[in-house]
Amino acid sequence: MSEHDHHHDHDHDHDHDEPALDADARAEAEAEAIRHYALAQIRQYGDPALRLSAREVTEFDDDLRRLVDRMIALMHDAQGVGLAATQVGVLRRVFVFEPDDQGPRAIVNPVAVSRGGELETDDEGCLSLQGVRVPVERAIEFVLEGKDPNGEDVHHDLTGYAARVAQHEFDHLDGVMIIDRTDDEHRREALATLRPRVSLR
Repeated sequence: MSEHDHHHDHDHDHDHDEPALDADARAEAEAEAIRHYALAQIRQYGDPALRLSAREVTEFDDDLRRLVDRMIALMHDAQGVGLAATQVGVLRRVFVFEPDDQGPRAIVNPVAVSRGGELETDDEGCLSLQGVRVPVERAIEFVLEGKDPNGEDVHHDLTGYAARVAQHEFDHLDGVMIIDRTDDEHRREALATLRPRVSLR
């Protein structure tokens, strides 16, 4: 999941304003370059992997832990708050997310235990749908159970923004995307953005 208005603030102490601006501009340009490189490694809309259902993970080994580490690194580099394995072309039921400052979390073979009855609509973006933000209705409360990358049981009682992020990633594991969960008008606008037509001027 992509969240452009969700970012980490860094405080800089500078004695001179001009070099500080140069340093900030350089840091921003570098972050943008890293983001583009990360996005190039994330499957984009139209890639068949995004529409497939992921398979249950049966082996909790170094291979799985490497996958999780790579997904967390890509999520950070792409300035996202969540990433599912299908988005990197791996059909395994695993996703990572970091909706708050508690650090990244990985959940393997997630099971939706319950979704609260109260719903809320908010705009969502996606690292696999560049330039698209659409309103999506989600449960405000979401309870998930599964395993961590070492095979230990995990349980997440999520509310608000964290619940939204987890539901977004959970959908990815079944080939469901935000354009499937929005209204017709926003879906049409999103598809127009994703499939730009050649215009003759």
